[in-house]
Amino acid sequence: MADGSTGRPGGQLELKMDRPHIARVYDYYLGGKTNYEADRYAGDQVLAAWPGARTAARTNRIFMHRAARTLARELGLDQFLDIGTGIPTEPNLHQIVQGENPRARVVYVDNDPLVLAHARALMNSTPEGRTAYVHADFTEPDSVLLAPELTRTLDAGRPVALSVLALLHFVLDEDGAYGLVRRFVEALPSGSALVLTHGTSEFAPEAMGRAGRVYTDCVARAQTRSREEFARFFDGLELVDPGIEVPHRWRPDRQTGACIGGARDVADAEVGLWAGLAVKP
Repeated sequence: MADGSTGRPGGQLELKMDRPHIARVYDYYLGGKTNYEADRYAGDQVLAAWPGARTAARTNRIFMHRAARTLARELGLDQFLDIGTGIPTEPNLHQIVQGENPRARVVYVDNDPLVLAHARALMNSTPEGRTAYVHADFTEPDSVLLAPELTRTLDAGRPVALSVLALLHFVLDEDGAYGLVRRFVEALPSGSALVLTHGTSEFAPEAMGRAGRVYTDCVARAQTRSREEFARFFDGLELVDPGIEVPHRWRPDRQTGACIGGARDVADAEVGLWAGLAVKP
C-alpha cells in the first residue's frame, strides 16, 4: 500500500518557476513535460555547451533500471531509499523493483517542490508493498533518516539499497560530499547496498568544462570527479562486478540496451558518467 504521506513542510507550496531546478532540467533532457521556461532555457544552454547531456540523462535512467533489477533479483534486497528522485518518469524505481518482488518497499527523497507536487505518482504501490515520499535535502541527512515517512516504511534492522544517481556532482568537496555519503551508509545495516552515478570530465574535458560553467551560472554549483575520486565514495564497501564502469557498459542487456543505453551505440564522451554498485559488509 502507499504511505499517503509526502513530508510536505508547513506553508504554501512554492514552485519557484522563474528559476531553473536540477530535477526539472533533468526532466527536460528526458523529454518530460514537467518543466518551465527557465528550466528549458538553462537546459538549452547546457546542450549548446555539451550536446551529450540529453543522452547522459537517458543512459543514466536506463542504468537505474538495470541496477534496480540487480539489487532486487540477484541481491534479494526489498527495501530501497532513492535520494534525488526527480520528476516521476515511468517506469519509476518502485515499478521496477515491485515487478521483481511485489512486497518491496521504496522511499523517495527530493527537495524540489514540483517533485513534491507530483509525489502521488511515486506512491502507486502494489498492495503487498509500500512506497513513501520525503521532501528533504541530501545535504541534511537527519532530515531524511529521521523522517517519519521513512521510519514508518523501512525496517532499519534490515538491508536497504541506497541510490543517489546523478546528484553528487552537485555536492562540492567543500560541502562535505564524501562525509555525507558516509553518514548515510553508516546508518544502514550490513548487507545494504549503495548505487551511484556521477559526472566526469575525463572523456570530454572541454565540453564538460563548458557545461559545468553553465550549470554553476544558471542552475547549481557543479563539480565533476575522476574515476579515482568517484571510487572514494565506495570506501569500505564491496563493489559488485563489473565494479566502476561507464553506465552504458554496466551489465548491458537486451531489455534495457536497445537504442540509448547499449554498449555499442553510445560513446563515453556522450554520457560523461561513472557508475557503480557496492554492498556493505
